[in-house]
Amino acid sequence: MGQFIFFALLVGYGVGMWKFWKGFERTNFERSLPNRVKLALLWPGLWVANPSYRKNFTKALKGR
Repeated sequence: MGQFIFFALLVGYGVGMWKFWKGFERTNFERSLPNRVKLALLWPGLWVANPSYRKNFTKALKGR
């Protein structure tokens, strides 16, 4: 059961990272590769801690 939960979390992390990566152009962040990589890799912590990031993350995922 623990392996399933770990796998589900890993898949969720990967899907969130991929969707943010693909929708990055819709955000207000600076358009640079290092910035894109950092923000995509750190998305769970930034989403929890930063309301501005949360808004931009939603824009990247939903296109708003």
